[in-house]
Amino acid sequence: MARAIWNGVVIAESEATRMVEGNHYFPPEAVKQEYLSESSHHTVCGWKGTASYYNVVVDGSTNKDAAWYYPQPKDAAKEIAGYVAFWRGVRVEA
Repeated sequence: MARAIWNGVVIAESEATRMVEGNHYFPPEAVKQEYLSESSHHTVCGWKGTASYYNVVVDGSTNKDAAWYYPQPKDAAKEIAGYVAFWRGVRVEA
């Protein structure tokens, strides 16, 4: 079971994460959307495509751009379409 935790709160939890480049990507239904807010930030990966970001918000504290996902990845990364990964202090335990 993998868990994403920030500020003592479990933000995502799943036995069905997908590992890509050392990151656990959580299925959308495993992520507690109440802790995410849309960000306007985007980045581009040469083989995965354009990533969109979420801010992680717990108990009034915001971790800017701490989660990302690929809404429409390139074919090479289609298995992580919509899956969410974390960084910037969000601890992922597996």
